[in-house]
Amino acid sequence: FAGYISQVLKNYTDHACDGEYVSLRCPHRTTISIQSSFYGRIVPSHQMCPSRYPHSYATLIKEDVACSVGTSLQKMLDECQDRRSCQFLVNNRLFGADPCPGTGKYLIVWYKCRPNEYKSKVACEDDKLRLSCKKSMVIAIYSAIFGRTQGGSLECPYQNLGMPMIECQSATALQLMIKRCHGKRSCSIYASTYEFGDPCYPGIRKHLNVIYTCDNTPFLLPVDETRPPALNSSMEPVGVSTEMALLSNILAAYAFIT
Repeated sequence: FAGYISQVLKNYTDHACDGEYVSLRCPHRTTISIQSSFYGRIVPSHQMCPSRYPHSYATLIKEDVACSVGTSLQKMLDECQDRRSCQFLVNNRLFGADPCPGTGKYLIVWYKCRPNEYKSKVACEDDKLRLSCKKSMVIAIYSAIFGRTQGGSLECPYQNLGMPMIECQSATALQLMIKRCHGKRSCSIYASTYEFGDPCYPGIRKHLNVIYTCDNTPFLLPVDETRPPALNSSMEPVGVSTEMALLSNILAAYAFIT
């Protein structure tokens, strides 16, 4: 369970040079969620993706280190968003017009693995947020925001008291929600500055928004799904009871959080 959650919470980064394949992949029961993307060149080729041209030819062309393609994010969304895995060859034709001909470019992609099924709950400031799952299922926190976002929240309308509408978020909200609720059947927490601190200007009403999923398969395999089962000293697969498995999951999750 802890291994599965570590895969879900992790922020992935992958990159590929022109002429190479980029490959994104997420664990079982999750899909790719593209966070950001860059295609172009902002560092010299001796630092990243060396030029494939002969050195004598490369010196005749001034390398452009302020080159970027504005369509890279949309292209990554088209190719990979909400898929379990995706792979394609990186080249300038894929992203449209070449903004810097003669300069070798590269693709960098930032993404997360989002559970296929997830729930969202919001609590306004000083209200209690309660999360719960059905019997034999446990909570897996995906994201948590405490503060104020530009889009706001329909449940917690913004009260304009002369303060500017500036986005502000707690840097520790996710860690705190994992500590309180991760691996439990139910939990509750107050959406208060006492719990999360105050990331905003005084007088700005905040809210807590948590995205989570309920899981009844504690031993989901991470990315490498071909991994064989663990063996004991007698070379037989290790078997555990349901109660011991649940206890092991909780301890593993706690160790991961620590």
